Amino acid sequence: MHENVARMDMWTDKDPRRFSFSRAGATELNPEFRKMVQISDSLAWQLVQGNTSFMKKVNGRTKRSGCVKFSVERGNVKSLSTYKYSGIANSRAADVSCTDENRAVLTTKTASKCATQPKKGSVTVPLNKHFAKTDKTIRSQVQTNFYRPDLTQDVLAKYSVCYRANRIAKGVTKPIPVKKGRGTKKN
Repeated sequence: MHENVARMDMWTDKDPRRFSFSRAGATELNPEFRKMVQISDSLAWQLVQGNTSFMKKVNGRTKRSGCVKFSVERGNVKSLSTYKYSGIANSRAADVSCTDENRAVLTTKTASKCATQPKKGSVTVPLNKHFAKTDKTIRSQVQTNFYRPDLTQDVLAKYSVCYRANRIAKGVTKPIPVKKGRGTKKN
């Protein structure tokens, strides 16, 4: 019985290992208890896949089409809620996004030593050259150095959309007119 009480007491706030002792007293938390535990990517996906604040569920129009799950998290190239594209669950993620100055930016995650500080855990590479040079930059960052070669085509496709949108916003090209259906038949 005495052993059980000691075990239960170990998990309370009075655990002496939880505090660091100084002249001011035992008020500061021991850094050992402040560290976050690193987990595998697959375990992170199992914890996140059911429900996150980034998930958007869209119901299909028929029973057959079912529910589609989208995700708007940073680092998710296709905005699909799957393990392959997840920016949260994967330790390596690549994404392209448009900036306010009508430019594009390639964002990749860095080493896991910054896992507790998400702002420091990513690198942004500006993509402000012409299309062929930025294509080479994206391939060198994502594919050539074996970062995530499976995402290369998806990142290039998203950059192509950003590039086209930025050219329209700058006034270099005209927007593509929207088709309005079949229209009326002319004689």
